[in-house]
Amino acid sequence: MIPPFELGRLPRIVFGPGSRTRLPGLAAGYGRRILLVTGARSLRASLHGRALHESFRGHGLEVHGLVVQGEPSPGLVDEAVRMHRPRGIEVVVGIGGGSALDAAKAIAGLLPSGRSVMDHLEEVGQGVPYEGPSTPFIAAPTTAGTGSEATRNAVLTESGPQGFKRSFRNEALVPEWAVVDPDLLETCPLPLVAADGFDALTQLLESYVSRHAGPVTDALAEHGLAAARDGLLPWYEGTGDVRASRASMAYAALISGITLAHAGLGVVHGLSAPLGAFFEIPHGAACGTLVAAATAANVRALRARDPENAALVRYGRAWAILASEPNEPVPEDAPERLVALLDDWTRRLEQPRLGTFGVGEDDVARLVESGRAGSTKSNPIALEDHETAGILGARI
Repeated sequence: MIPPFELGRLPRIVFGPGSRTRLPGLAAGYGRRILLVTGARSLRASLHGRALHESFRGHGLEVHGLVVQGEPSPGLVDEAVRMHRPRGIEVVVGIGGGSALDAAKAIAGLLPSGRSVMDHLEEVGQGVPYEGPSTPFIAAPTTAGTGSEATRNAVLTESGPQGFKRSFRNEALVPEWAVVDPDLLETCPLPLVAADGFDALTQLLESYVSRHAGPVTDALAEHGLAAARDGLLPWYEGTGDVRASRASMAYAALISGITLAHAGLGVVHGLSAPLGAFFEIPHGAACGTLVAAATAANVRALRARDPENAALVRYGRAWAILASEPNEPVPEDAPERLVALLDDWTRRLEQPRLGTFGVGEDDVARLVESGRAGSTKSNPIALEDHETAGILGARI
């Protein structure tokens, strides 16, 4: 029997080299006045940036620009809405990494009403229901990590001792189009390739073993994990066909956005939120440094307290995919083999330890407490505080 499931709204997806050339025409289909939201460097560094700007203007579009540096804050979003709402923006186009796309998504959602994003932000906001509509939004990623081009949430960060990292989430925020052109990834620096790639891999793995996983997300996650296997290390280490590796990772990131939106995530993303808020650790780096230790903690807890949990089978299957081991049946110790594989990838992808960012043993209790909310609720087993603390301690 196929178990019940629900599939939410998805963007229309255009994937493949050269698909960026469709962006101006797609934007023109919604109106003449566009807000173009970009990252601080990716589009400017790209060989395709100038051509895209000229093509927008060649389609007769009135382009208003916004550059997002670092992870977007509620204040940045509110200021952008205040500035651009009087201009009658008819479509928002985001070209950049996850930060630029999340900022663009939130701004598009708030331009029609002019409300503050703090009215709607999960857990820390005013609890005002978001009723939409959103300004049409087109997303084009220049990194292979967050999958924001396919999700219904925008992650916003308030940094500092009392900071937070929370989502503005609603089905109406799903982009109208996701234009995924692997050629836009060609200027990614190697540390970003590693961190963002590990983020996509973590999203695929956590959604695969999530309490809310279903048959559709399972199929997608397995295909995404295979793409990450074929793309991440070869791209980072410079082996094989680099264009093929970039395409594999662009696909893996896209699929990870779909699976996380429908199945949820786990303890890695639960902890990455306070780490990013309190210490300004880049999201991908937080995921990359924690995923092996978190997987080890989950496997130990499942073995001890819930050995019949289907997540153990899924962890084993994930090992078989990532290790290119089509063993049938999957060996009993495959979950532990997965931990060893992830440890090896953590080393090969040169993921920094948390101490590099100033995290110390004295910070662990606060991080554990803050990490209980959000994504951790979908973890395949409820970890005890000392187990969560062990994940952090292993990577300080």
